[in-house]
Amino acid sequence: MRRVALIALLIACCLALLPLSNPAQAQQEPIVHIVQPGENLYRISLRYGVPISVIAAQNGITNVSRIFVGQRLIISGGGTGAIIPPTQPPVTGTGIYVVQRGDTLARIARRFNTTVAALAQLNGIVNVNLIFVGQQLRVPSGDGATVPATPPPGIPTAGFEIGGQIQGGLTANSDAVMKSARMTWVKRQFSAGDAAATAFIGEAKGAGYKVMLSVVGDKNRVLDPAFQDEYAAYVANLARSGADAIQVWNEMNIDREWPQGQINPASYVQLLQKAYTAIKAANPNTLVITGAPAPTGAEGAFGLARVWNDDRYYNGMAAAGAARFADCIGVHYNEGVVSPTATTGDPRGDNYPTRYFLTMLQRALAPFPGKQACFSELGYLSPEGYGPLPANFAWAAATTAQRQAQFLGEAVRVARNSGRVRLLIVFNIDFTTYGDDPQAGYAIIRPGNICLACATIAANAP
Repeated sequence: MRRVALIALLIACCLALLPLSNPAQAQQEPIVHIVQPGENLYRISLRYGVPISVIAAQNGITNVSRIFVGQRLIISGGGTGAIIPPTQPPVTGTGIYVVQRGDTLARIARRFNTTVAALAQLNGIVNVNLIFVGQQLRVPSGDGATVPATPPPGIPTAGFEIGGQIQGGLTANSDAVMKSARMTWVKRQFSAGDAAATAFIGEAKGAGYKVMLSVVGDKNRVLDPAFQDEYAAYVANLARSGADAIQVWNEMNIDREWPQGQINPASYVQLLQKAYTAIKAANPNTLVITGAPAPTGAEGAFGLARVWNDDRYYNGMAAAGAARFADCIGVHYNEGVVSPTATTGDPRGDNYPTRYFLTMLQRALAPFPGKQACFSELGYLSPEGYGPLPANFAWAAATTAQRQAQFLGEAVRVARNSGRVRLLIVFNIDFTTYGDDPQAGYAIIRPGNICLACATIAANAP
């Protein structure tokens, strides 16, 4: 988890807020309210005649002072209606439209005789300028418009699931925490050859989880064809033993994980191809996930012998044919200090796209049309309850445990609604190390055995 210092060019995207809309007539069904600039729970509670405590409970809000622009709130028991623009055509039914290259939300709205605001509300879209090729959007179908019954060839149709990474074996405490957060996957990292991995598969499946294993190995041997064959045989055995997903290596764009001077996505794809072929022969149902490059723009400071920027590396993977040997593109996101709905406004400056969830997702998937992302590590660092952070992580000093919980819940919601994320693994559940690499600060089990994030994640889980 030690992160390379980031130096990258600006990729800024301006966050477009949904237009303020007027209430419709009173309804008996629950209301979906989109939080507007300047609103707080007190104002919203007055508007609908619903106590703050009830709105908080309905939406898994643990800090009533913290809501965010664009947040979707479920409100029931009030006396006014849902927020729907009066010019929005009635939605008598919905279909699925798969975003094509060149599409914008405005163009799609015109095609289906609706409005951008209506599509944004229907799909939980916060930034109306940011949609993705392959994204599945709910669209009105009651007006007779033709909606594709199935996505075009090459577009994945898999749903969205969440899980968490644990440090060692599954404990009663970590199991209880993950189940309270409605996680259905559990992840651990193993080195190739570790016999404990097969036992872990059985243990986790016995507890009702799907199992993701991140498999690394000796970086000094990784380019040796004989070692690659050994690695492929090992991951094939894991697939045969019931692993539901296997991630092939980890952060191979930095010299901590790949031989210095030999970082090259083409050489990684050679390993990936061998592993993919072996895994699918052993168990065709096992998901194969690419290793996630370290999110970094540090090549200008350290040189290509030591680090490749993640976007350069993703493009190199695509050029080497990685898409043919993977079901999902691995992504890491763990340096955020602002809401995952934001694409600008980081207090450290806006010149690092890896600081923003949405631009990191776009950065990873741009070279892989039709592929989904698997966030094998997604976390927010908070020092609360531990003490000062080491200098390299001081950027997270102001992130409270409550903010960590809020951001994780938002990230689950945004990832689920994007249509581009297959799996999101929260980093992490129960790590305890807090030193030069403060992994415990990412854990959702906080000091005192408290899990603030359990409620926010569960409220947004599928």
